[in-house]
Amino acid sequence: MLTVAAEWVAAERDRRYRRRPDLRLKTIEDAERFIDDVGFAFLWPIKGIEAPSLFEAVAGRTRKVPKAHDDPDLSKSWHWKDQSLGGTRWYYARLLRRRATLIAPRLQATFYALTHNFGDLYDYLEQVQDGVITHEARLIYEALLEHGPLNTVELRRRVSMTSSESKSRFERGLVALQVDMKVLPVGVARAGAWDYSFVYDIPMRHYPDLPEQARAIGTRQAWQTLVGQYVSNTIAVATKQIGQLFHVFEPTRRELTAALDSLVDSGEIVPAQIEGGGEVWVSARALEGR
Repeated sequence: MLTVAAEWVAAERDRRYRRRPDLRLKTIEDAERFIDDVGFAFLWPIKGIEAPSLFEAVAGRTRKVPKAHDDPDLSKSWHWKDQSLGGTRWYYARLLRRRATLIAPRLQATFYALTHNFGDLYDYLEQVQDGVITHEARLIYEALLEHGPLNTVELRRRVSMTSSESKSRFERGLVALQVDMKVLPVGVARAGAWDYSFVYDIPMRHYPDLPEQARAIGTRQAWQTLVGQYVSNTIAVATKQIGQLFHVFEPTRRELTAALDSLVDSGEIVPAQIEGGGEVWVSARALEGR
């Protein structure tokens, strides 16, 4: 079996994630090209999850997210995210690992194909009948369905969850809807204690072609595309790490195995071993430049 050095993997990841001063993102156009290149990334790095992040690409290095709001790398990342909400640069919502995720337009339909949506605003009623959508999530979705875009403060009022006791239930419902790509932030309003609040809406109102595009993508194809992109991004990754990243979509071992086998057959990935470590899948494209 092929063996790769951990130092090579780390250096390739830094290049791929733009974690080098000479590759750091300087403009929002740079950020758009970066997200298109990696396909999907987190807004902030997540401990224990191997993936690119917009923040580290802006910083041009590996670093923890600072607490100071006036930090230039943090401010730039935050501003670019707000500036692009509901737009065409990328799809933004709390999705992978239930964290802030940016998805390139070319992969939005692929993610959507793994959700419970079928392309109708009232699909959620089937989930209600099956008991797989929470009461809070249903109330939030129906409020947006009836009233259109609402900021967080107004949304909580509409669903009668304004008390501090109901805050966690409201947030869980809101995140669950984002994970299933039923709701996403589309803007910012001057509301709430910090005079800052997301405005939420239903994705189909902003990306009307998304359901039709997703219908042409089968589950098997979706997994092959996303797993292939993830291996390309990380350079080398274990099967367990793949499952951890995509856990909100509940991939079965059979689905991941089928995707990996197809990627091996197509020559996109290669089974290998990290020196002194375990077995991984390595990007064939990265190996070409070794």
